[in-house]
Amino acid sequence: MVEETIDIDLLRRLSEADGIGGREREVSRLVHDYAQPYVDEISYDNLGSIILKQNGTANEGPKVMLSAHMDEVGFVVRQITPEGYLKLLPVGGWWGHVMPAQEMTVTTATGQKYIGIVGSRAPHGLPDEVKNKVMTPMTMFLDMGVADRQAIEALGIRIGDMITPYIPFRQMNDPNFLAGKAWDDRFSLGAELEVMKRTAQKPHEATLFFTGSTQEEVGIRGARTAVHQIQPDLAIALDVTTAKDTPLDNESSNRLGGGVVLAVLDSLTMANKGLLYRMERLVADLKLDVRYDFMTVGGTDACNIHKAMDGVVTMTISMPTRYMHSPRLMVHQDDYKQTIQLLTSFCQSLSKADVALFKEATRQALEKDVLNHRKKLFL
Repeated sequence: MVEETIDIDLLRRLSEADGIGGREREVSRLVHDYAQPYVDEISYDNLGSIILKQNGTANEGPKVMLSAHMDEVGFVVRQITPEGYLKLLPVGGWWGHVMPAQEMTVTTATGQKYIGIVGSRAPHGLPDEVKNKVMTPMTMFLDMGVADRQAIEALGIRIGDMITPYIPFRQMNDPNFLAGKAWDDRFSLGAELEVMKRTAQKPHEATLFFTGSTQEEVGIRGARTAVHQIQPDLAIALDVTTAKDTPLDNESSNRLGGGVVLAVLDSLTMANKGLLYRMERLVADLKLDVRYDFMTVGGTDACNIHKAMDGVVTMTISMPTRYMHSPRLMVHQDDYKQTIQLLTSFCQSLSKADVALFKEATRQALEKDVLNHRKKLFL
């Protein structure tokens, strides 16, 4: 495997940017500025998804869409109490256990940012039925450290303002381990931008569309509109998957640092088998490490992409993360580097004939050489 040099500062900026579903502008501005030297055209759909077009060399080359979502799970202000506390409305899936005593950022309509703390109770004297019960996000509040509602309003905070975890990016004691917020899905968004930078350096037949989609965490919405604007021949969704390598799971599957993860299926999408087998061949040729993912709950941008128009050849490439949908997540550089290498090679080598074969794979039996290759892969 060729060692990839990656932009750590890009990952820091992506992680620390604030952007829940429907409020992704801070993230899309970052993507826009980073992409300008590497693409031929930048556009947006009407839900705010950013589409970065990189022309191919062939007049009728395949149109390829890579999609990673920009939004993170967070909250909006749903109520300001007379005492100056902010009641929360979750935007995306939250488990109450991960919230109490966390620092959060409130972003106002003018872009001002203020830090507050999610309120919690002292355990002293609490009955067991209270201590053992998970608090629901709707019962929680943000303590801004002010005296009353008038002080909140003087800060410019209003109903509907965005709330996100306040978590600085950090390289851990082994610097290959990266901690931060919003790795779901900014880790994949970073990988997509790294692929874009590499494909800009070498001619490729395909016309490539690198998409930062919106509102994935609240219904996979941005991918649905972006795919109709692009009308791709083929699409790859990039997203994270759950690492199960901690004592809480006691499994070795999807451990951090284990390499590429090919998603065979999730609860909303089945990978195109021809596309899946091509990825397997590239993994073997590049001498990358490979795992397979079967996510029985949840889905990715692939869900709405593959059902668009008359159907789009689609699959998901994943990277594992610990502590998903919490304020602090952890990922690994090796997974990132191998995913970048796989997708760069795929985009640079793809032809129109390949796409025809992927479409045919949904109707035909597997060729013998494909079967033999898969047997070798598992020996």
